[in-house]
Amino acid sequence: MTRTDGQRDRGSTARDVRTRVTVLFALAANLVIAAAKTVAGLFAGSPALLSEAAHSVADSLNEVFLLIAVRRSRRPADDRHPFGYGKERYFWALLAAVGIFVMGGCFSVYQGVQALRVDQQESLKGYLAGLAVLGVALLAEGGSLVRALYQTRRHREGAADPALRTVIAEDSTAVAGVLLAAGGISLHLATGQVAWEAGASMGIGLLLVCVAYRLARETRDQLIGEAVDTELRDRIGDFLASQDEIDRVAALLTMRLGLDSVLVAARVDLAPGLDSEEVELVCVRIKRRISGEWPQAEHVFLDITEAPGPDESPPSSAVTAPVTGRRLSRVLGRGGASPGP
Repeated sequence: MTRTDGQRDRGSTARDVRTRVTVLFALAANLVIAAAKTVAGLFAGSPALLSEAAHSVADSLNEVFLLIAVRRSRRPADDRHPFGYGKERYFWALLAAVGIFVMGGCFSVYQGVQALRVDQQESLKGYLAGLAVLGVALLAEGGSLVRALYQTRRHREGAADPALRTVIAEDSTAVAGVLLAAGGISLHLATGQVAWEAGASMGIGLLLVCVAYRLARETRDQLIGEAVDTELRDRIGDFLASQDEIDRVAALLTMRLGLDSVLVAARVDLAPGLDSEEVELVCVRIKRRISGEWPQAEHVFLDITEAPGPDESPPSSAVTAPVTGRRLSRVLGRGGASPGP
C-alpha cells in the first residue's frame, strides 16, 4: 500500500466514524420520539400524532439501513466484486428512501383520510399531551439536524455521503412535520374541526413522499453509474492532453464506484515513433501521476489507439503497430497506480 493509499484509507475511516456517530444519534432520538408519539397518539386518538409516530418509526428503520450501508461499503474488493463494495452505500440509501415513502408518506396520508371519515373528537388532556410530545420531538429532531449539518459544513466530503444526506433529509422533514402536526392540533383545538388535523396529517404524508422521491432519484443515478463532476473530469482530461507522449485524447470516461473510488478510462492517441518499452513506461508514469494527483482515481485504464494520418478516418480502436499483443494487454489492463518496473 502506498502512502497515498494509506492517507485515503485513514481519511475515509475517520469520515465513516463521524457518519456512524451522527446516524446513531439520529437513531436514538427517533426511537424515543416514536415511542412517545405512539403512546400519546393512541391516548389522544390524534391522526397527526400517529402520522408523526409512523414517520419516526420509518426514520428509525432507515437509520438501521444507513448503519448497515456504512459497514458493508468498507469491505475490500474480491473476485466477485473487483471494484469493491462502495455502491452498497447507495443501495441501502435507496431502501431508506423506499421506507420513507411507504412507512411514512403513505401511512400519514391514510391517517388523514381516516380522520376525515371518523371525525373523532379528542379530550383536552389528549391535545395537551400531544402538544407536549411534539415539543420534545422538535428539540430532539432539531438537535439531530444541527449535528448532521455541522458535520456537512465542517467536512466537505460529508455532502457526497448518501447516509449523511439521508439523515439531513429525514431530520429536516421531521422538523417540518412536527410544526405541521402542532399547527393541525392547535387549529383542531381552537375550531373543533378535525379537518385541520387531518389536513396536517396528509400534508406530512405528501412532504415525506416528495423527500423520498428526491432521495430515490439521486441514489438511482449513483447506482446506475454516475460520472464525476465536470471540473474533475476536465482537470484529468487537461492533464492527459498536456503529456508530450499523447497526441490526442479521443475519449475520457469516468464513473463513481463509491465515496472514495473513481474509475477513469481514457482512449488516447500516442505520439508516433514510440516502441513497446516506451509505451509501457509512459502508461505506468501517467497512471501513477493521475492516482497521485487524484487519490480517488483508484482504477485507471488507458486504451492506446493509432493516430490517423491526414487523409484517414479515425479507427474505432486500433493498436499502435510496434506494441505486441502480450505486452499491450499487460500495460492497458492494469488499474490504479502500477508497480514499479
